[in-house]
Amino acid sequence: MPVSDTELTQMFEHVLRLSKVDETQSVAVLSSHYSNQRTVRAAMAAAQRLGARVFGVELPSFNHPRAMGNDLTGYCGDTALTGHKAAQRALECADLIVDTMMLLHSPEQEQILKTGTRMLLAVEPPELLARMLPTMQDKERVEAAAAVLQKARSISVTSKAGSDFRATLGQYPTVTEYGFADAPGRWDHWPSGFLFTWPNEETAEGTLVIDVGDILLPFKTYARERITLEIQGGFVRGIHGGFEAEYLRDYMAYFKDPEVYGISHLGWGLQDRAQWTALGLHDKNDGIGMDARAYAGNFLFSTGPNTEVGGSRKTPCHMDIPLRGCDVALDGELVVAGGKVVAPAASLPR
Repeated sequence: MPVSDTELTQMFEHVLRLSKVDETQSVAVLSSHYSNQRTVRAAMAAAQRLGARVFGVELPSFNHPRAMGNDLTGYCGDTALTGHKAAQRALECADLIVDTMMLLHSPEQEQILKTGTRMLLAVEPPELLARMLPTMQDKERVEAAAAVLQKARSISVTSKAGSDFRATLGQYPTVTEYGFADAPGRWDHWPSGFLFTWPNEETAEGTLVIDVGDILLPFKTYARERITLEIQGGFVRGIHGGFEAEYLRDYMAYFKDPEVYGISHLGWGLQDRAQWTALGLHDKNDGIGMDARAYAGNFLFSTGPNTEVGGSRKTPCHMDIPLRGCDVALDGELVVAGGKVVAPAASLPR
């Protein structure tokens, strides 16, 4: 059901309070012409109601010549902020940025966060924001899981569909997403509710099977047939199956960059208000598919860039693929069994 402007503003007040916005803070709302203007207005109004010093930074849209489609995750790295030093300096002066434009995976975002500025991405439709309005319990659940993942030195994933995957961990940090930005230099995404890390370089090995009903992002499609990925030395070396495998092969090959095949972040969903089925109820241009990334018990793996945690793969192609029905184990201990979160206790739905 549609969310009213008043309700949207109230939701932003709630999230900005969780993000520690008050009268001592400055808030920048970053937008472009394609931003949801209701979201922009609600963020501005909520920040004002909390007494913060709020200002807007609106940039012209940017489209890389090699980008396909208009999904905001369909081409990573270059944005309207690329090379725009004046706008970047203005954003660095804010305590918190509400990003309705999408800076994710850009060097400029990384540089801004290093100054201590917090950043909250909000690009999903108001109805999704409402259903997954973040709470302190979301943070507790994600951080409890993060405490386990941070200590793990191996991850393994199996499934009835045929997945048999493993990787060594520890080279890269654990990243949490719980829906608000409450610490200096923190980036988060409303809505969310999941966590992930990256495999040590060249250690990802085995097979990952995308089964019927699994989701491919940024395609925003449910797989209708099995796709098998062969992984060796940290990279996808083979993509096998029928038409959908061919489609995925050609899409990734289009970028003419061997780095697109690197295994990127690995993790699992913890948000019980996110739904595997929700993607089918929205137009592809409505948002970027956060239900798919966050729904509880999915195993989310990705391909492509890892620069946001200090890696060297700066590549424009980034696939996020959440799988259902997997067993996920850390150092041999299950955290997800058959697509259900089983550990730690604080990470279970309440």
